[in-house]
Amino acid sequence: MTSQHMLRRRMAATTPVVLSLLLLVFVLLALGLGDRSIARMAAETLIRVTLVVGFWVFVGNSGVVSFGHAAFACIGAYVSAWLTLRPEMKATLLPGLPEMIAAANWHVLPAALMAGAVAALVALLSGAAILRLSGIAASIATFAFLAMVNTIWANWTPVTGGTSSVVGLDRYVSPWVALGWAVAAILVAALHAASSSGLALRATREDEVAAAASGIDRYRHRLLAYTLSAFFCGSGGALMGHFIGVINPDGFYLSLTFLMLAMLVIGGIGSLSGAVVGVLALSIAVEGLVRLEKGFSIGAATFALPLGSQEIILAVAMILILIFRPAGLMAGREVMLPARWVAGRAPDAP
Repeated sequence: MTSQHMLRRRMAATTPVVLSLLLLVFVLLALGLGDRSIARMAAETLIRVTLVVGFWVFVGNSGVVSFGHAAFACIGAYVSAWLTLRPEMKATLLPGLPEMIAAANWHVLPAALMAGAVAALVALLSGAAILRLSGIAASIATFAFLAMVNTIWANWTPVTGGTSSVVGLDRYVSPWVALGWAVAAILVAALHAASSSGLALRATREDEVAAAASGIDRYRHRLLAYTLSAFFCGSGGALMGHFIGVINPDGFYLSLTFLMLAMLVIGGIGSLSGAVVGVLALSIAVEGLVRLEKGFSIGAATFALPLGSQEIILAVAMILILIFRPAGLMAGREVMLPARWVAGRAPDAP
């Protein structure tokens, strides 16, 4: 291994640190403004970071576009609700729950971890079949899985409440709680990407034939990434439920699916930094456009964007990014500390 290659690896190892510091600065700025709505936006943005980074663990490393990861967020949200709601509320809202779950009254942290674990288990079982497919067939299969979960949750009324919202969840997710989960997701995603399994999975993404000829088991590495990504999507779903305080199956269906895809595409599907930057860029843009739609005053004049401008502007922005920068804002690059900070001096020319 050359000194240049070792230096690049050491620099890449700083990526999760830089991204974590970026999110910390984002939280400090949001809280420093003293605006409660901005603080809520910051918390929601960091929950999306957890979801999209988990999504990236599979999509970014495998190259297979999944339309089913919102289903894991749905499963995680309801598992956390089943475990944390007060027993008397569950008796009213969800009378079909098994007695052991109906009597459960867990703390929110172990409930979020269990939500991720159950989502990961479902991913392991469903992925065992889905990931034997490849290309567009695998993507369509993940969408079928999403539709199946949504249909079950919308009709399993005694256990999920059906299309009625489940209310009464503890709203404990602050920007700091969401930051902790986002940093954890980034660290695990970076460790997986740097592991032998992550490297092997990216090799199959670049050239399946060459990877197979080298003895790489594509199916096994995809299944591992799929299961790991489902854990953070499930935990992210639990955070969403405890941020809003209300959950409904439609909140974890097409709108969330396309939001996660849009954030990943805008930031760049080829890097972990792209996943984080895409969430930040789109969330800040949405917040700014929402405020512009509400209007602002300059002297005696009031200006406001027409209602619906937010969706139109964001759609045009996505089209322009796909045309002029198809690899996303980060173009597959990772944010890293300068070489002289890592090595103590600038690297020698190759």
